[in-house]
Amino acid sequence: MTSTTRRERRRDTPPPRTTNSETEVLRGFLDYLRTSIAAKVDGAPEPRVRTAAVPSGTNLLGLLNHLVCVERSMFLGDEVTDWKATFRAAPTDSAAEVVARYRDAVERANHVLDRCTDLGAPVPRPQLDRPAPSVRWALTHMIEETGRHAGHADILRELIDGSTGR
Repeated sequence: MTSTTRRERRRDTPPPRTTNSETEVLRGFLDYLRTSIAAKVDGAPEPRVRTAAVPSGTNLLGLLNHLVCVERSMFLGDEVTDWKATFRAAPTDSAAEVVARYRDAVERANHVLDRCTDLGAPVPRPQLDRPAPSVRWALTHMIEETGRHAGHADILRELIDGSTGR
């Protein structure tokens, strides 16, 4: 691990200021976490971005690849048959490609969420044969899922190059 200079440290971005609307609070915090984890992967050096830093095999690029799949499953209706495999990016995928795929999945998910006016209604999905959770549950789950992996990413990125902050 390299020593961290003051220039390598990013300031923490404070949580979002939102109105008191439940929808705006949930979406504001989810977008805050989405931005945080994408920033952790963006610019991380190869090959360390895909190198396991812990015995479980978890790596920074794999975390973001997993979140691409979760976003697409939750909000776009994509079916995932092997969740464990989502924690690995393809060897040919660059960090920039995975970050771009994540940002695209988030943008597409937000387009779906923009049409959701009732948090108690099911998430609209193209596959009607699969039951969908409520929008409220989906947003809360995505905050939990993204927050958990953003915390992992904080530690992994610091181990890679000393970078800290959001």
